[in-house]
Amino acid sequence: MSPSRSRLPAILLLSAVCLLSVADLLVAQAKPACSTPEYRQFDFWVGDWTVTTPEGKLAGTNRIERTVDGCVLQEHWVGSQGGSGTSLNMWNAADQHWHQVWMDAAGSMLELKGALEGSQMIMSGEHSTGGASGGVTVERITWTPQPGGSVRQLWESSKDAGSTWTTQFDGLYVRKP
Repeated sequence: MSPSRSRLPAILLLSAVCLLSVADLLVAQAKPACSTPEYRQFDFWVGDWTVTTPEGKLAGTNRIERTVDGCVLQEHWVGSQGGSGTSLNMWNAADQHWHQVWMDAAGSMLELKGALEGSQMIMSGEHSTGGASGGVTVERITWTPQPGGSVRQLWESSKDAGSTWTTQFDGLYVRKP
């Protein structure tokens, strides 16, 4: 038997292993990274919205869209009195929580973390309020689906570690036609 014929089984085996490795890689890539049900928990907020206050006054408009292959929800806020902002929202499988980072045209940033509780998405976070006291403010935002497909967003803050809460924003999101 010639030396090249004796290597043929080894070459065929190596080729088969390579093909199986490539097939495994393709199968892994075919399944979307953000395909578990948790990534869809906040989908009730996706849409193009008109936002009003409890008194029925226009607060602004908001567009929430899925982006980054469905892994991220991005918010695009425009206030009726001016001002704008955006947030990125994502389920983090590593810590089993939703995260939001809000940034606005006033240079403010807010980082929140939370989870779906019943039908409500509730996220909260703390930030320093500065000053001599070195105070901390807790921010909590709750999104609640309403009958008819609207969504209520209630933003509250507490300067006493959650003993009392002050409403910062209360908006009703109604889908644009």
